[in-house]
Amino acid sequence: MGLSKTERRLRIKRRIRKVSFGTAEKPRLAVFRSNKEIYAQLIDDNKGVTLAAASSRDKEVKADGTKMEVANQVGKAIAEKAKEAGIEKVAFDRGGNLYHGRVKSLAEGAREAGLKF
Repeated sequence: MGLSKTERRLRIKRRIRKVSFGTAEKPRLAVFRSNKEIYAQLIDDNKGVTLAAASSRDKEVKADGTKMEVANQVGKAIAEKAKEAGIEKVAFDRGGNLYHGRVKSLAEGAREAGLKF
């Protein structure tokens, strides 16, 4: 029998993590998507430190509208926090999820706000 959905996602996640590596100048933009919420972090893998984070649970992100709209707002919020920290370029880590739907919406929101992938 084949892999379960979670096992498959974890395999993809490990495969992406081999290539995607964050530094202080170009951190990794890691996306975690649950059924209700979406989270984004800027991570410096050299030090193992989170530089900035945004999620749909934050107060500055309006959690009304569709999940796609909320994901777009989270993307814009993480881009604003990145600019405050002096970060312009990031390595995108979709966390084993397909680049589609909410993950894509978050990425587009971050690009609109000025982050470069």
